[in-house]
Amino acid sequence: MTKKDEFDLQLFVPYLLNQAAEQASLDFQQVYKGRYGMLRTEWRVLFHLGIYGEMTATEIGDRARMHKTKISRAVQKLTERRYLARVRDDADRRSEWLSLTPQGRVVYDDLRRVAEEYDTALTTGFSVQDVTRLRSMLQALAQRG
Repeated sequence: MTKKDEFDLQLFVPYLLNQAAEQASLDFQQVYKGRYGMLRTEWRVLFHLGIYGEMTATEIGDRARMHKTKISRAVQKLTERRYLARVRDDADRRSEWLSLTPQGRVVYDDLRRVAEEYDTALTTGFSVQDVTRLRSMLQALAQRG
């Protein structure tokens, strides 16, 4: 006779976080992929530049916790679409400063508006206190690494 395993995967926090993140990500992906043909890494790079201004790929990688290879591909695609400009750093010729072009700013502004609407829709039905607590808890979990 085999013993039933009492571990409940459906209540395992990493599993729940992954399920919630994947669903939220797939829903929002319909917007940035549908409107602009972007991949997840591309919109994340675009948003970092839209929010923080001029940055290097290394800075984006550090903030976003993304691998440099994925950032490099995203930068290439966004450059091809004329959404971002690259300027070689005079002090360190291996590095480039990245910034949004006017066209990239239009795309960022559009997606930012939709992201704000999506965030509001996603948290509808929760109290303001619950949403504040959820954000705080998720930030704390994200900063543990």
